[in-house]
Amino acid sequence: MSLRTEHIVLLDTPALQVIGGNATVAQGETAILPCKLTDAKEPLTQISWQRMTRGKPVNDNFFTVVPSGPNYVNGADRRFKFIGNFSAHNGSLQLSDVTLLDEGSYSCIFTLFPSGNHRTEIPLNVLVPPDTSVKDYHPFMGNEEVLLATCTAAGSRPPAEVKWTYSTLSEKVKAITNTTQHANGTTTTLSSLFGVPTRDINQQPVICVVTSSALSKAETLLLTLQVHFSPTEVNISEISEDSFECLTEANPNASFTWSRPGQSWPPSTVRVDGAKLQLLSITSDLNGLYKCEASNLYGRKHGQLYVYVTSGTCTACWVLFSLLLILIPIGVGAWWYFKKHPRTEESTREERQRVQTSSSPEEEQGESMQRAAGVEEENRV
Repeated sequence: MSLRTEHIVLLDTPALQVIGGNATVAQGETAILPCKLTDAKEPLTQISWQRMTRGKPVNDNFFTVVPSGPNYVNGADRRFKFIGNFSAHNGSLQLSDVTLLDEGSYSCIFTLFPSGNHRTEIPLNVLVPPDTSVKDYHPFMGNEEVLLATCTAAGSRPPAEVKWTYSTLSEKVKAITNTTQHANGTTTTLSSLFGVPTRDINQQPVICVVTSSALSKAETLLLTLQVHFSPTEVNISEISEDSFECLTEANPNASFTWSRPGQSWPPSTVRVDGAKLQLLSITSDLNGLYKCEASNLYGRKHGQLYVYVTSGTCTACWVLFSLLLILIPIGVGAWWYFKKHPRTEESTREERQRVQTSSSPEEEQGESMQRAAGVEEENRV
């Protein structure tokens, strides 16, 4: 009996494969669904595509490719375009204007004869860029902490990150961030900025920075904080000898109204342009009090200007007005004193006589010394 040994030689032969991959795309952009058959020795008869997505939760045949060309199945979705090559066993598709409903799993199937179907799965992940916005709440000036502004990154997938940059206000404001999940898988992130609405905060710039993998770069939204307040003290400045301007601070900006209390002026003598008043003809007819009122939605204040024209010139109107304000109380006080202490002509005459005949202290002292000397002389005798 002889022993026979058989040697089996294993040869490394390429195995048939369907190569796909993962696809990730931002909503609104174009996705490539890669699919290629390698090392196939049998004739290729058809390439088929199926999908199971958010918009099509049941497995759906939607596209085929045969030697004669591509065909739509179950309705033509023109967003899909065959970009492969049938003879090269490349079945790749292009999907334009991608939406969140397109997210899901796509199956690429090669049908060979006689072995049948060979397939692979291509997951499509859709990113949704956030809809970003900032809002200023224009609070009224006060002493309590209120909502100053909000920054929103709405409907983002994955959730966006929202941060404030406010280096000049680091100790005066604070941010609180909240998120809301939506049924479609997106998230809204809202960051609220709180602080005490003071004049220091008004007109200060802050920046909201939104970052997300769905964005090609971070979005920055600049906002200038607005704190509303009524007009402050109204001042009137002299621009030139015949022109004046009304000045105040207010937010929103104040509107100005010039008037002449109890009087009017002809348009030919005075010109008003917003906060400015110009005297067109320098005459004494313009003498008197002028009032400038500043107002906005929150309140009003006014300032006054006294105009005194002499010899064709308007001389130091503000100074005169200030002097009047000082002299009027003095005059009123004097009038009140004399009303309480009436003086007749006779009493006035007696006072004048007393003044004229009365001696000074030095004279009285001299007379006393003389009288004393006389008395001493008499005692000697």
